[in-house]
Amino acid sequence: MCRNIRTLHNFEPPATATEVHGAALQYVRKISGSAKPSAANSEAFARAVAAVESATRDLLDALVTSAPPKDREVEAAKARERAAVRYAR
Repeated sequence: MCRNIRTLHNFEPPATATEVHGAALQYVRKISGSAKPSAANSEAFARAVAAVESATRDLLDALVTSAPPKDREVEAAKARERAAVRYAR
């Protein structure tokens, strides 16, 4: 039901609105225990996603670091290498 929520801080280019929304959606799905809310719960679900998305954007905008930004492609390649080792048969 829930993929891992990825780190969004300190990347170049910065996290997109789509990435922030996806992380918020996955968080709310995990907390609520459902991938798709019922009609009765859809409004509360959407409000929660919007609130988490807003809080995430506020946090990302406020964080500071002296570390150089990470490159998305390099980090993706490292993740693929880790997955290859982990799931090698």
